[in-house]
Amino acid sequence: MSTSTVAPLVLRIPPPLTEHPAGVYLSSLSPGSEPTMKRSLSLIAQLLTNGEADYLTLDWAELRYKHTAAIRAALIKNYEPATVNRVLCALRRVLKEALRLELMSPVDYARAVDIQSVKARKELRGRALSQDEIDSLMTVCFGDRTPAGFRDAALIAILRGAGLRRSEVVKLDLKDFKSDDGEIKVRSGKGKVDRTLYLSPSAAASVDDWIEIRNKAAGPLLCQVNKSGRVVQQRLTPQAVLFILQKRGEEAGVEAFSPHDLRRTFASDLLDAGVDLATVQMMLGHATPAQAARYDRRGEERKRRAGAVLQILERVRAVS
Repeated sequence: MSTSTVAPLVLRIPPPLTEHPAGVYLSSLSPGSEPTMKRSLSLIAQLLTNGEADYLTLDWAELRYKHTAAIRAALIKNYEPATVNRVLCALRRVLKEALRLELMSPVDYARAVDIQSVKARKELRGRALSQDEIDSLMTVCFGDRTPAGFRDAALIAILRGAGLRRSEVVKLDLKDFKSDDGEIKVRSGKGKVDRTLYLSPSAAASVDDWIEIRNKAAGPLLCQVNKSGRVVQQRLTPQAVLFILQKRGEEAGVEAFSPHDLRRTFASDLLDAGVDLATVQMMLGHATPAQAARYDRRGEERKRRAGAVLQILERVRAVS
């Protein structure tokens, strides 16, 4: 965009977050959704101001139809429909907050949000891995006798056996795993328990093997391993999880897959095993249960039985 168009859109002094349309919108999101939508808003700001503003310093109240239409056109050229629609959704929500905060007139708001979503392709994204592929990944990790091999086996066992997101698995602490029944407590960004899941005994065994290497000091369950093979008590990043899976996939000769494909595999295999959809949704963390359901302990046993059906290849142990 031209310099004359950009300048009025950049705030030199952002308002307090309680009066900031983007700040108010982001504060309404769950901890899992906030980082993604924050990146979406910053992308909008960068596109509109040639990189001069981010989501906090863009003057959202000054956006008009010419801006939102330009954003939509720019996104379509460079991103998949699902990404475009996610960013446009964030844009509409922030402009709605600007209207509510009386920073935009109803007429300007109605015109600015009058942009159509993009039709997404009908084919499903991602894939489910076969049991042979998962076994190959685990076998490659078992063959690596360094700490990284033990850690990566535990990582795959958790992703496949509990269906966690990358952002969730890296937040696990040692205290969140119980080896006696494979219990895993998934925590939100605020440290509160979001949901409880149960690994099968075979998956839990790989996590136990890693803990023996890692040691039982408090801290992140899945740690970094430096180039010399020493365990470093620093948390893995979501990007590191991606790199680990890509590396193990190449070593195992497995067709390219994403970390989220292990989550898809988790859900697909549970449904194939006859686990009801409501339980699968609860285990994935997609559905928000009714307040009373938090006190119904029958759901815990149902999840424990469901997790037990997901077997995973175990390490061959020497006979003493």
